[in-house]
Amino acid sequence: MPTAPPSRCTEPMCRELATNRGRCDEHQPRAWANRATMRERYGISSGSWRALKRRVARRDNGCCYVCGGPPDEGETLQLDHIVPVAEGGSITDLDNLGLIHAEPCHAEKSKAEALRGNQRRWARARG
Repeated sequence: MPTAPPSRCTEPMCRELATNRGRCDEHQPRAWANRATMRERYGISSGSWRALKRRVARRDNGCCYVCGGPPDEGETLQLDHIVPVAEGGSITDLDNLGLIHAEPCHAEKSKAEALRGNQRRWARARG
């Protein structure tokens, strides 16, 4: 099957060949570059978030609220909203915060939340 010849990077004045999405390796956009900071998203500083995590860790004895297991060797559990903020959960209420394993607990929970979010978005688009 024929392929298109390589093209130049779309960045002005760059003469390199494009490797991905029309840009060379040097001019690829940084992942999460435009992501809002913790303060912008939740109105809370990272120091306050760490303090909340310590309080939740003491309360839950450092165990995951999904599976009940302790952290694996060399792993630290993440602080997570039990009821997502997008679904009406409180941002800083200790009753809505829990520690969670990154894999597989948080990954599976995030997939389910994304599915529900997409379903809400599709329902709004349909009218």
